[in-house]
Formats: sequence, C-alpha cells, structure tokens
Amino acid sequence: MKMKDDNKRTYPVDRWIIDPLSRFINNSTTSGIVLFSSAALALLLSNSPWSEEFQQLWKHQVSIGYDEYIISKDLHHWINDGLMSLFFFVVGLELKREIIAGELSDPKKAVLPIAAAMGGMLVPALVYLIFNHSGDTVDGWGIPMATDIAFALGVLYLLGDKVPLSLKIFLTVLAIVDDLGAVLVIALFYTSDINVVSLVTGAGFMVVLIVANLMGVRSTIFYGIVGIAGLWLAFIMSGVHATIAGVLAAFTIPARVKVSADYYSQKLEGLLVQFKSAEVNTLPTVSKEQFKILSKIENFSEQALTPLQRLEHSMHPFVAFLIMPIFALSNAGVELSGDFPTQIQSPVSMGIFFGLLVGKVIGVVGVVYLILFFKWAVLPQGVNMWHMWGAGFLAAIGFTMSLFISGLAFRQEEYAVQAKLGVLAASIIASVIGYFIIRIANNKGPVSPSL
Repeated sequence: MKMKDDNKRTYPVDRWIIDPLSRFINNSTTSGIVLFSSAALALLLSNSPWSEEFQQLWKHQVSIGYDEYIISKDLHHWINDGLMSLFFFVVGLELKREIIAGELSDPKKAVLPIAAAMGGMLVPALVYLIFNHSGDTVDGWGIPMATDIAFALGVLYLLGDKVPLSLKIFLTVLAIVDDLGAVLVIALFYTSDINVVSLVTGAGFMVVLIVANLMGVRSTIFYGIVGIAGLWLAFIMSGVHATIAGVLAAFTIPARVKVSADYYSQKLEGLLVQFKSAEVNTLPTVSKEQFKILSKIENFSEQALTPLQRLEHSMHPFVAFLIMPIFALSNAGVELSGDFPTQIQSPVSMGIFFGLLVGKVIGVVGVVYLILFFKWAVLPQGVNMWHMWGAGFLAAIGFTMSLFISGLAFRQEEYAVQAKLGVLAASIIASVIGYFIIRIANNKGPVSPSL
C-alpha cells in the first residue's frame, strides 16, 4: 500500500533549517567551498583593521588537567594538536576501509594510484631542496609533498557527472595514500624530543584498543574514551605529534559486521510484520509494543553496520564543516605587508610553489607514464591522459596538509609566513589549471598515451 504524503509530518524547522542544511552538507562540493571561504576570510581579517585582534585570538592560553597534571597550550596549538587529531582519525578510518574493502584491497587497481602518490611525494620534496639545500629552511621539504583531499575532490565534483567515476576513485585513493605518507613524514621527521615513559604508556593504551577489537568490543564510546583520554593524551606528552594517535586509534576500530546481510533481512522482515500488527497508540507517542519492536530494529541495524563505517559517516560532516574550516581560519591568515614581493620570491616560497605546481604534477603524471610504459597497470576505465594531467594538478592543491606541516617545520614566523604564501599561491593556481584541463579531457575519448 502506498503511503500518503500526509502520513509524514513536516514542521517549519524541517523545511527551513533541517532539509536545506542536510542538502548543503551532502553536496559533494560544499566542503571544499566552506574550506576555501574560511581561508579567504582568514586572509581578509589578517589584512583588515582587526588584524591584531584576529592574530591575538589564537594566542589565548587554554589549560586542561587536574592539580599539578596540567597541559597548557595556546588556542592555535589546541586546534593543530587536538582538533586536527580528529581529522587524522577520519583519515585513518578512510584508509582502513580502503585497505579492507576499497580500491586498496585489489593490488591490480591499487598499483597506479599508489605509485602516482609516491611519485607525487618524492619529486616535490626534491624540487623544494633545490631551492633550500642548506640552513634552517631545509626542514620545509615535507610541505609540498601533501595533497588536500577535500579541495581536490571539491574541484573535481564542480565539473559534474561528466567526470568519470574511475577518475574520482583514482584521485581519492591517491590523496589517501598521500595522507598516509604525510602521517609517516610527521611521525619520523617532525617529532620533537621523545618522552619514553609517555610513549610506552601510549603503546599500552594502543594494546588495550587492539585487544578490545579482537575480543569483539564494538562500543564507539569505549574506543573514544580510551583513544582520547589514554592514547591521545599519552602521545601529546610523549613528543610524538598527537595527530599520529588519531590514525593509530582509527586502525583499531572494528571493521566487521555482527550480523550478516541475509540474517538482518530475515529479522527485519519479521520485525516489520510484528510492527504492522502491533497495537497502535492513539496518542502522539508510539505504544509500548511498537517501542520494543523499533528498539529491536535499531539494535539489529546497528549490528548490521561496522563501527568503522558508522564512525566515518557520522564524523565526516563534523570534520569537513567544523574542524577543517577552523583550522583554515587559524592557519591561513597571512598579513600581506609592503615586502610581499620579497616574501613570495624567497627560497621557501619558491621551493613550495614550484614543489607543488611543478614537482607534484611531474611526480604524479611521470610515474603514471612509466607504469603504463612497462605495462604494470592500465588507465582506469573511461580515463585518458588528459584526465591524468588534470588529476596531477588537483593533487598539487596542498592547502590543509601543507599548512599543517609548515607549522611543524618552521618555528620562525618569517619562514612560516613565506611557507603559507607558497602554499596558497600554488593551491589556487593548481585548482584553476586542473579544473580546465579535466573539463577539456571530458570532451575527449579514453585514449592511450603516446610513448
């Protein structure tokens, strides 16, 4: 029997707030737009009459702890060490899902994006070192290695349905592998002095999470408490960057369903039959019998989903529309003073600019050509080499990850500003070039490269 529309009540808050907000969040391009708008706002405020107040906002000290056990950092560090740990946690969830049941689970499909990602990390670092081969600025070599997955995919989705799905998958896998590379770089090269006791304590909490997974614990609350109060706090006190804890915690989240799809379907059909025949309450609330049945449906639905996918789905909007914009707002602000031409031409800015805009593109596309030449893989279905060039430029959008690493690489304000200028300039140009190349590629057929 077809249900009438009036069986579902629509309230003003649904029509004017909930539904429009839901459509906005679920639109594939909006996270990139919000991120870009936050960066633009940061630049605007940094060069406005309120510049000093805006910069001072991020320097306010915030402390957490009890008695003598207190951690005190400024707001900027809490955002980069705390909120960005949640960003890396979601990155870890995406990476684990891809390894278990995504494109990275099939070696044949994974070869091309993984190899392209590695080329896209190594070549930009080498280009940067050409401009900065000695002195304090050499530490910035990791900055142009990164790809901003939100911005890159945001530009790709702006092109609409004409873009081959296989290209979106290729760029997604490339960016995720790139993120993993960035995590390893941070862990190995941008870590301060190690506090062994805190690190061992963190390892203990990691063991607890792994054992809980093996024992079948599926409570996300448990993993949240142990992961944050245990693993994250231990890492932040150990000297290893706290964002690494986010990735490690994500890998301990269970990725198995508790009930099979067939069993779930059978139980759900039976529960729906019971619900239809249950006593109907004449009041606005459901009857006790209906409540019990609905609770069983909710319980079985939860068991039919993996905790990993539940967390990834629920946290993605929070990360995309709150954490990343706040990060952009606190990190993208650059005061464009009178010596702007000198700053943008500095070795740091030039190394990052050309590392992203030239090194990244050559690294990605060059490796793709080599892989195809040796016949180790083939182009994804519906994709031509113009698409690969476009993807190479979109991979050169460093933004979030590049700004994040620049904060770890440089403590000197002068170099940090130069790094931001290089990242912002390269990311904007790369996004425009990538957009138009893929737009051209969509009008061409899937052809092999001429070698």
